[in-house]
Amino acid sequence: MASQPLTLLEAAEELGVHYMTVYRYVRTGRLPASRVGGIWHVAPGDLALVRRGGAGASSPRPTGLTPTRSQRQARLVAGDEAGAWNLLEAALASDMSAEDVLLELVAPTMRSIGLRWERGQLSIADEHRASTVAARLISRLGARFARRGVKRGVVVLAAPSGELHAAPVAIAANLLRWAGFEVVELGPNTPADALAETVAREPGLLAVGIACTTDAARRPAQRAIATVRRSSPDVPILLGGAAISDAEHARKLGADVFTGQRADEVVRAVENLVSAR
Repeated sequence: MASQPLTLLEAAEELGVHYMTVYRYVRTGRLPASRVGGIWHVAPGDLALVRRGGAGASSPRPTGLTPTRSQRQARLVAGDEAGAWNLLEAALASDMSAEDVLLELVAPTMRSIGLRWERGQLSIADEHRASTVAARLISRLGARFARRGVKRGVVVLAAPSGELHAAPVAIAANLLRWAGFEVVELGPNTPADALAETVAREPGLLAVGIACTTDAARRPAQRAIATVRRSSPDVPILLGGAAISDAEHARKLGADVFTGQRADEVVRAVENLVSAR
């Protein structure tokens, strides 16, 4: 039936091009596809996307193309790091900044994948595979746009015990590094004592930032803040994430500054601390 998914070979026959041409379309995000059992499948209706762009071309156009959320999700869920990276490179080639790629492409995609897992539309294996690929992509972007020169100060970033989402901390770390700060990145599921120990070892620390994206992590975040306060009472503590509703909520949990629910707000908060000094 025409509505059934096509293999890449079948898609190539429909388009009248070589198999490898269709494969390049898929890997660069020009043609949406999903991988099942190691085999790529294409929806027949999506062939129009490359027909409009001239399917007979020897290679897809890398510029002017912003991958859709479904395309990004398909690469992450499939564990296709190379294909996902190609999508991000296409976005960078279309004049998106590295910051926008993280904030407007990677972060929303991971939130959507998390919601689909909560609704039972993705398995825990799918979610873990996507998270692992996303972490590697964030790391590759961070290295590609690393900023040299004298650092403007040190910030410690972590997520509390029970908070397993690594992307918010990793994205904030990249943005702070690109803004010229040195970041001590502890990642997700950080015990309160380990966070406090790290903070105490950093003289002249600008701030410690804590990400909290799930309701279950609120109490551990509160414990982490209290533990840091006991050993380093003068260090500003920033708190944000999807589970923190507003500044009053952050203050009730013991934080000094609410950083909102976007990673770039962490950078603004740290910039404000620098200006206040």
